[in-house]
Amino acid sequence: MDPQNVEPLPRGGRKVILQGNEACAKAAVYAGCRFFAGYPITPSTEIIENLSAEMVNVGGSFIQMEDEIASACAIVGARWGGKKAMTATSGPGFTLMQETIGFAAVTETPVVIVNVQRGGPSTGQPTMSSQQDIYQVKYGSHGDYEIIALTPSSVQEMYDFTIRAFELSEKFRTPVILLADEVVGHMREKITIYDGERKIRGGHRNYVVSPQEDFYTGGNCLVEGQLHDEEGKRIGHLAEKSGEFIRSISGKILNHIDEIQDVESYFMDNADIAILAYGSVSRPALNAVKLAKGIKLSADEKEGKLRFLKRILRRKYTGENPYSHLNVGLIKVNAVWPFPEKEIQRLAAKCRYVFVPEMNAGKYYKEIERCLWGSTVISLPKIGGEIHSPAELMESIANEVKDDE
Repeated sequence: MDPQNVEPLPRGGRKVILQGNEACAKAAVYAGCRFFAGYPITPSTEIIENLSAEMVNVGGSFIQMEDEIASACAIVGARWGGKKAMTATSGPGFTLMQETIGFAAVTETPVVIVNVQRGGPSTGQPTMSSQQDIYQVKYGSHGDYEIIALTPSSVQEMYDFTIRAFELSEKFRTPVILLADEVVGHMREKITIYDGERKIRGGHRNYVVSPQEDFYTGGNCLVEGQLHDEEGKRIGHLAEKSGEFIRSISGKILNHIDEIQDVESYFMDNADIAILAYGSVSRPALNAVKLAKGIKLSADEKEGKLRFLKRILRRKYTGENPYSHLNVGLIKVNAVWPFPEKEIQRLAAKCRYVFVPEMNAGKYYKEIERCLWGSTVISLPKIGGEIHSPAELMESIANEVKDDE
């Protein structure tokens, strides 16, 4: 994350072992969340379970609602009541929240929504992971608007990105989505957490009201779904003013991509092949790059089977390396929306090939293919609920490159 774009987290902190969903709950409290409304749904339920206790401990409010529609509506109301608010769900519940997400966008309401993805459509695969909601995050609600979505790949990022979601939400007065998945939500890792409460303040001028305005604080503010002007008057019947409004709520995000984007790169110096990944898939993607370079691997090589754990962690990749001729690097996208087109173009400028592995049928790949006209962009989709293995990724890349030569 660019340190110029966000206040750094404090030094120190406590080392603890947490599950991803538990880390999300603790981060929300540290970020100042004092209202949570939600409905239990696998694989996000641990967030709700933990916050049912955490909210009481910090003097906040927790409500288990009758469904996800009510949950989303409740956090919008709570934020206008002056409390930072969050909800958490998974794919089916996120679908039900779409109308309210559009309402939060048009009313410029800063809320955080966590989507711990699972396989779909419909009830789908409650206990299996996926990245199938990446388009629904951006295009789920009707009309023109822009969204911010962060994709954690570790428990530490689940913690840090939850805090970042609240910061971005308050700054740009917009709903922010933490787009996690079952793998990250349920893994356990040692991370650093912080006690107390982080002071987060708004910083971007709202189109209608000042950034700090809530109910009962004065001002002329219309909080409803119709388009409105600076005076809170309805303008939905006026084409020119309606266009100005849409350009404003979209522009406050699109015109500040440099402040929002978060793209990391590994071994990309002079690389002519890139793997571009986000979320949990970036973990085996990084290990695939290490596999090609003969670097010490982490435990999810050999499809992550536990019997290989000690051997992999304690040795370097030895013997004949069938991938050593491939000059591969990794582009890791942490904020998938708004789409960081210029940064991806910069990092991949010298790449002959860009491979995009995803736990879906190949969705974000289409965005990459659209912007990288100088590279051969190849989708590596995987559906069914299992994550790619490093060896699987490198074998696919080696075969594609060989067949094209």
